[in-house]
Amino acid sequence: MHSQDYDRLYLSPPHLGRHEINYLHKAIEDNWVAPVGPNLDGFEQDVCAFTGVKHALALNSGTAAIHLGLRLLGVGPGDEVLCPSFTFVATANPISYLGATPVFIDSEAETWNMCPERLREALEDMRRRNRRPRALIVVHLYGMPARLREILALAEEFEVPVLEDAAEALGATYEGRPLGSFGAVGVFSFNGNKILTTSGGGMLTTNNADWAAKARAWATQARDEAPYYQHSELGYNYRLSNLLAGIGRGQMGLLDDRVKKRREIYAWYQAKLQDLPGLGFGPTEPAEGRSNRWLTCLLLDPTETTIMPEQLRLHLESHNIESRPLWKPLHLQPLFAGLPMYGGAVCTDLFTRGLCLPSGSALTETDLYRVARAIRELWPT
Repeated sequence: MHSQDYDRLYLSPPHLGRHEINYLHKAIEDNWVAPVGPNLDGFEQDVCAFTGVKHALALNSGTAAIHLGLRLLGVGPGDEVLCPSFTFVATANPISYLGATPVFIDSEAETWNMCPERLREALEDMRRRNRRPRALIVVHLYGMPARLREILALAEEFEVPVLEDAAEALGATYEGRPLGSFGAVGVFSFNGNKILTTSGGGMLTTNNADWAAKARAWATQARDEAPYYQHSELGYNYRLSNLLAGIGRGQMGLLDDRVKKRREIYAWYQAKLQDLPGLGFGPTEPAEGRSNRWLTCLLLDPTETTIMPEQLRLHLESHNIESRPLWKPLHLQPLFAGLPMYGGAVCTDLFTRGLCLPSGSALTETDLYRVARAIRELWPT
């Protein structure tokens, strides 16, 4: 059969439930279609209740949340911000928005997140040069908890505030505690491909009431208290709409089920394909952590197979199955050419050997078998 004979299997499409429409209908009936409204407040309260963080601010993207979070941490022109290289560009772009410079850190091979050893190397090197980074961004890539115990200890030792980019990690935990609750500021994304979605959206979390109020003001054009429009600070149009927040409210009730399903999908692929020479899966959960397995990622070992990730991607595409390379490290991006990098071999190796498979929580076992059969076609028997 040709690829057009099959419906397309996407990497991570939205998966809506039954209740989102109720919140949308209520907002429309009550004429709460402007940016603020009860759904917005309720969505923020839902995230606070789930994470245990005191304050949450619903925004139009996770990128906006990182931008506001870095500004709360005092990042500005001439500053340096430590950041993993192995992540989506949205982690680092807000550093540049603020006129600061990203300083990239390599991954470690287990969780694929920021390597504590390379982080210490960077911090000690900057101390020798009488430079102290203004902030540290820790990312939980593909929903996998980073080695937080070591990373947070280093941040405390070197007195660097932490922004926790949990954009891909809602529902994951570390030492039994929800990710997004460890940093001075936390960030989630509700983009269409995430484990929960608001179509497009994000969330900033913090336990600091003053910061929450400040970020809320910045996100609504930093309007002063006055009967007319007066502005003393730079602001942004970053708030999430009340309608989209309604989708988020309906989605939050599904989170435990969605995490369960994504973890089951990862385990299914692993069980059905582990016999193929040179094909493995990652990243590996730390003993203290529990991933939401947002995306199932495979790794090819060139010492055991001649099949390359791009060859496999194109083969899956011929079956109308979407897959995607792992994130291209930021230190290899033309946008960030020449910026400081500590290490680099680990994340570069992961990029050259990895591929993300369809992982959406609406996938059926029939869908999964279709992916597995297509993968097996490439392997010699």
